[in-house]
Amino acid sequence: MKTTRILVAGYLTLSVLTVVAVFLMRGHAGLVNPAVWVRSCIVAASAALMTSFVIRRAYKRLRIVSTIMLVAIAVILAVPGDFPLWLKIEQAFCGLLLVGVVIKAWQPQPA
Repeated sequence: MKTTRILVAGYLTLSVLTVVAVFLMRGHAGLVNPAVWVRSCIVAASAALMTSFVIRRAYKRLRIVSTIMLVAIAVILAVPGDFPLWLKIEQAFCGLLLVGVVIKAWQPQPA
């Protein structure tokens, strides 16, 4: 589970840094809109939740949340909409981290 911890920690770090960036760019309407605020906060909350799941070894919950977030990221990347390019790039990196989390989470865990 060391790899999973590292991947989830990376996801949490990137997510929190994104919320900080959104806050710092809040005056630039072309870079930060309400959808960016909502999405960034949801991703950071899911990263915190996944971190708690890893700490508590709640692997079934980790499987569910990481899979849902990976699908949500794929949709955001695929569908044109309210998200600026910089956020889509950040979400792609989050997605790459979550691919690893999903793969590791769905592997059988030692008893």
